[in-house]
Amino acid sequence: MDICGPDYARVARTVDTVGGRRVGHVAVPATAHAVSDILSLVADRGLSALARGSGSKIDWGTPRPGVDVVVDTGRLSGMWNHDVERATAEVATGTPVHALQAALALQGQRLPVDPPSRTATVGGMLAVNESGPLRYRFGTPAEYVQSVAYIDRTGQAASSDGEDGRPGLAEIDGVITAATLRLEPLPPARRWVGVALPTPLQLGKLIETADDFEPSAIEADLPAGGQGGTLAVLFEGAEASAVEQAERLAGAWGAGAVVTPIAPPWWGVYPFRRDDVALRLSMSVADLPSAIYSLGDAAGGAVPVRGSAGLGTVHAVLPGTLPPDRITAIVESVRHVLLARNGRAVVVAAPPEVAHEVEMAGQRDLF
Repeated sequence: MDICGPDYARVARTVDTVGGRRVGHVAVPATAHAVSDILSLVADRGLSALARGSGSKIDWGTPRPGVDVVVDTGRLSGMWNHDVERATAEVATGTPVHALQAALALQGQRLPVDPPSRTATVGGMLAVNESGPLRYRFGTPAEYVQSVAYIDRTGQAASSDGEDGRPGLAEIDGVITAATLRLEPLPPARRWVGVALPTPLQLGKLIETADDFEPSAIEADLPAGGQGGTLAVLFEGAEASAVEQAERLAGAWGAGAVVTPIAPPWWGVYPFRRDDVALRLSMSVADLPSAIYSLGDAAGGAVPVRGSAGLGTVHAVLPGTLPPDRITAIVESVRHVLLARNGRAVVVAAPPEVAHEVEMAGQRDLF
């Protein structure tokens, strides 16, 4: 209480859970120094601590055995040292990504990321390297991090630049407090091209055609139920260029392709909810249809799939009500198919009662 102030340190409430279990206490520090004092105290008493931004991904991956103190980064917010000419900025990691983008847009810049977690903070995004559709052209958020400042689990302040200019975020054991980020110009215009996708078999040819036009993103949405899906491609840049590229692709795709300045409603949104089991499938684009069909065969019916089809990385959804052994059998069946194709399948998120019974993605698997 002395570290954070009486209004910013409290006993955990029913909403303060990790892996379905209530934590002990919640601390909301306002400075990196306060984070250091908290983690020093936690270490001295042999307790465990975990950082929390908005909490949108706090239950991703392997469940933790228990957390004594949640370090809420909500007060570690803001941007400074914004060098417009050099296109860099230092950002506190409790800053919501959408707030950062709004501030950068005033200077005609952006961080080229679009994490599907709508409430994601900069720190939460970096903690699992959460990527959205823009990864197709711009890569992962980690690739835009020049350096990070963090407090290790013993309370010592540290920083990391990384040997190749990209800090090893997955190896940081502590709380990231700030990051220096590389920025990109904000594109003046955006256009989407969409086309119906009756079955996954058409993916390969359509994606190959779209790839020739150098888009910013290529995404697919394949709902369950046999109603078909949609493939959508994003073009960005000067308005004349974005429109021209979009119309050229629509012409190459043929009848049924539509150009619009508005993203599809499913664009950049995860197909799963908190009570679902979320799988991440990664493979070559050519093997994507085989993986989708093998998943459906193992599950006994079509499974919702959505994600970056242009990269061969998508999320699939299984009901959280399935027995853990059934989920394990489905995942192992898909892994067997992907193994021969150098692909991977991991369980990213699941309801707590399921997550404790199945093999979940480790920290490195989330990157």
